[in-house]
Amino acid sequence: MSKPRSLVLPPRARARRLETARGWFAVLDVEPVGGRRGTVLLLPGYTGSKEDFLALLGPLSEAGYRAVAVDGRGQNDTPGPRGRAGYRRKALALDAVAQAAALGDGPVHLVGHSFGGLVARAAAALAPGAFRSLTLLSSGPARVARPQRIRVRVLRAGLAVLSKERVWQAMCWLDSRDEEPDTGDTPELTAFLRRRWMRTRIAQLAGAGRLLLDRQDGTEQLAALPLPLHFAYGSDEMVWSPADLSAAAARTGAHHTVVAGAGHSPNVSHPRELTDRLVGFWERVDAPAGVSTAP
Repeated sequence: MSKPRSLVLPPRARARRLETARGWFAVLDVEPVGGRRGTVLLLPGYTGSKEDFLALLGPLSEAGYRAVAVDGRGQNDTPGPRGRAGYRRKALALDAVAQAAALGDGPVHLVGHSFGGLVARAAAALAPGAFRSLTLLSSGPARVARPQRIRVRVLRAGLAVLSKERVWQAMCWLDSRDEEPDTGDTPELTAFLRRRWMRTRIAQLAGAGRLLLDRQDGTEQLAALPLPLHFAYGSDEMVWSPADLSAAAARTGAHHTVVAGAGHSPNVSHPRELTDRLVGFWERVDAPAGVSTAP
């Protein structure tokens, strides 16, 4: 899960509902400074939300991009069904396609963080014409690393027999055992994190967890996508193996970014450096044929 360091909206950003052909979704929508160079749709990860991209929205806006971060169905501020079928891969992919269409800006650059990357790549395979490019941020086609598989299994098992409040308390305790307790969290942020957890549907958490545990390697499917592909992750990534991510980038011929010193959430820890690397990729994508851009 990403944990925002601040809940303050950047300039030119607003929280609103995005009405789509598949219902409405809660989004953070930021307008660009000056002329618009493109539009970016940002999909958050497991147990996360649109707020995971708060630190990234300002730099993207300053770089000339409209950026829209979304809560998926059943996630945080977006309603969702209680049943398991509503959180299958195709249903979530169709949501992302509908979100892109509802923005009204033509093909958009799609960025999926962690679990959001699984949704993003399924959406790109389903409707490649809806997207200008695909960036998998801290997300890979192979299985997540073993410690994270164990964590997801424990979380799903806990949700099946315990209240969400008890599972939340257990997660906080486990986090405190992994590293030194984070005493820098403000009461506002602590309250937000608990609220986000309590508002997210159990079916969404169970369904997303099931997809994260999928054993299928999607590298060949990614290589076959007819749109530009980008792998971006931190040098200290721990949910997916950095070696596996590097190998997938090489096998697919994807653009490849490693953010030095970042962990699983460069969108939180290194937003300006990540923005520079994203913009560099998009400039190459949007450059007229025969015109080269700086590496």
